[in-house]
Amino acid sequence: MYIYVTKRPHVDEFLRRVGELYECVLFTASLSKYADPVADLLDPNHIFRSRLFRDSCTYYNGNYIKDLSRLGRNTRKVIIIDNSPLSYLFHQDNAVPVHSWFDDMHDTELLTLIPIFERLASVDDVIPALQDIHQQRAVV
Repeated sequence: MYIYVTKRPHVDEFLRRVGELYECVLFTASLSKYADPVADLLDPNHIFRSRLFRDSCTYYNGNYIKDLSRLGRNTRKVIIIDNSPLSYLFHQDNAVPVHSWFDDMHDTELLTLIPIFERLASVDDVIPALQDIHQQRAVV
């Protein structure tokens, strides 16, 4: 099987910095037979400590939902970054939404998210901090 992957601009820098601050887990609704090889290319430095695939999602109303409570961590300390609000339906207060990316090699969204993750790394409860951040981003 051949896989062609184009990395979103600044993904290496984003993963490196977030990996310094957090225990990073890849949680995808994709099947492992597809997502595992892609993750190998995306993450050659093994920043993701675990990988969770479709079989770890909850099937709900025709969608695969990433239920953060399945991580076995205090969800007040868990952040999900995702381009699909449906995927974090059960934990919307833990989400940092990101736009879908296709081929814009001038995209800088991941760079703009690094300060948010740096700020969240020092809080005891990410939920009120994320609410503040979302309000600030909505004003801009």
